[in-house]
Amino acid sequence: MLSLALAGCGVAGLGEGDGEERASAAPAALAGLDCAPSGKVPGTGSSAQYNAMKYWIKQYQRACPGVRIAYNPIGSGAGGAQFLRGATAFGGSDSALKPEEVALSEDVCRGGRAIDLPMVGGPIAIGYDLPGVDGLVLDAPTLAKIFDRRITSWDAPEIQRLNPGAELPSMPVRPIHRSDDSGTTQNFQAYLAGAAPEVWRYPVSKAWHGRGGASASGSSGVASEVTSGFGAIGYFELSFARARHIKTVSIDTGASAPVEPTPRTASAAIAAARVVGRGKDMTLKFRYGAPTPGAYPIVQVTYEIVCDKGNQKATLPALKSFLTYTASKAGQKPLSRLNYAPLPESVAGQVREVIRTLS
Repeated sequence: MLSLALAGCGVAGLGEGDGEERASAAPAALAGLDCAPSGKVPGTGSSAQYNAMKYWIKQYQRACPGVRIAYNPIGSGAGGAQFLRGATAFGGSDSALKPEEVALSEDVCRGGRAIDLPMVGGPIAIGYDLPGVDGLVLDAPTLAKIFDRRITSWDAPEIQRLNPGAELPSMPVRPIHRSDDSGTTQNFQAYLAGAAPEVWRYPVSKAWHGRGGASASGSSGVASEVTSGFGAIGYFELSFARARHIKTVSIDTGASAPVEPTPRTASAAIAAARVVGRGKDMTLKFRYGAPTPGAYPIVQVTYEIVCDKGNQKATLPALKSFLTYTASKAGQKPLSRLNYAPLPESVAGQVREVIRTLS
């Protein structure tokens, strides 16, 4: 049986929206929302979407006081594993399910299978600390060489070519990567492998495969390392760059102008992706090497993992109601204020249609 008693700190939804706050909230703020009358919906998974989940749960429970939603950000791998054990109503993952995981899901999704629904995106920013250099531009091959220690000085010809007006110092490049397995690492390596395959020939996985460089745990650790000394460069979600006032790289994709990491430019990249999932699965495939104007190419999408058929009857109405809200315009539009990339309507509309058919 599903339980709302999710262990660990940092669980969104537990104790939120109770008592006077819940009673005095204005449901009209989510006009048109079809609330479930009751239900408890536990979820676990990706920490990348945690701030979005906190916002969604607070807004939904204010409008639908009979439902309790809880989300524990224990990581993509653990969240998917809990869902496949039947411990949660949905899981959050920064990468789509593997074929062997889909096969396992048939034990939980009686008569159906687990599917991936894209729900929230965001740019993976490349932050750097280089004195006197603002507006740094890099491309995929140059980034791949930097993070594989093939470019070791900031005044290298490859960097100078992309920044003809900059006074680049003769300073060592200090690339920083994640020491822990992460969806952020997987998506960054997917970009390098997709946009610079002749340079980045490593497997695309949650573990880092580049040579050399320093490492730190979590995006917060990488951001701290980038600000700890001149010459550093690292990757993390845009919110970490903005919170710490870290300069970010614009990417030369081959389009008419380099692209900065913003919620809007990340949404443009999601709009350019194509759905490659089977049946109701909505796994997205990005065009990493395409010169799409205004599209920032290093993007991370978090999927909600649910059953297409065989969801628990006790949680299904509330699950569908909540996910319909998160995929709605009311749920997506505010995400840019949280440094996430709202799903383009071309994708969100398909997600809502799939949610409607869940059983």
